[in-house]
Amino acid sequence: MSMTRRTQHRTGYGIGPTTLFASRADQRFSFCLYVPTSYHETGTRHYPLAVVVHGTNRPALQYRDAFADFAEAQECIVLAPLFPGGIDQPGEIHNYKFIKFGDIRFDLVLLAMIDEVAEVYRIDERRFLLHGFSGGGQFAHRFFYLHPERLLGISIGAPGVVTLLDERRDWWLGVRDVEQKFGRPLDYEAMRQVPVQMVIGAEDTDNWDIILAPDSPLWQDYWMPGANDAGQTRVERLEALRASFERAGIAVRFDVVPGVAHEGFKILEPVKEFFAAVLEGYRGAGSR
Repeated sequence: MSMTRRTQHRTGYGIGPTTLFASRADQRFSFCLYVPTSYHETGTRHYPLAVVVHGTNRPALQYRDAFADFAEAQECIVLAPLFPGGIDQPGEIHNYKFIKFGDIRFDLVLLAMIDEVAEVYRIDERRFLLHGFSGGGQFAHRFFYLHPERLLGISIGAPGVVTLLDERRDWWLGVRDVEQKFGRPLDYEAMRQVPVQMVIGAEDTDNWDIILAPDSPLWQDYWMPGANDAGQTRVERLEALRASFERAGIAVRFDVVPGVAHEGFKILEPVKEFFAAVLEGYRGAGSR
């Protein structure tokens, strides 16, 4: 550990909520952490890692703060990445959701951030928890397709646009050409080993921002024929995603939160319950 990083710990910036740090791998992207107060630099125990991915409005700091109680109770480090809009294209807001944008691989950006955190903190970087809401839910389920071996558990919250496990359709509608696009095939057996939660508000039915059309200013770069086949609302689309998982033999915990619309901070209690249960099994199996 460098002297600079040791100084961060001594002055208190390395415990609790941290500042936003630019990723060394690509300084267009940054991340912040919540490090529980039980963490000691001179200790030997490794801490589990939970990654929480923001939606389109990018409230990364707020999501980090919303998981502070979980981090303390579970003695888990929380990482919240920030993927800004407008990268390489002014006004573009969807970049990270589809994993690949131009020459950027957002899955690899996140993995590089985790490597950087592992240089400073004793985390079990081999496998981590992942939650994303809305645009973050889009990122999360697509990341799962590419890196199931890196996940302890995944929570997919209310994605507006979904990639079904459908071998008859190309990316992003389906997964027929995943190996061609990303250089690795789907590993269904590894995916079946990962605990999966899907979570959404029961009233999450507004669809003004998720109906794709070739002339839509929101989605014109992503429209494909059949883009709306998974359903007209987020609830319908998440149910279609669950059905595609279950056809592939992937078990899904499906949580619908009563009285909640498209409100990411109001669906976090079942996410924390799910993550706590995953960590209980992880610790029971003997983490390092």
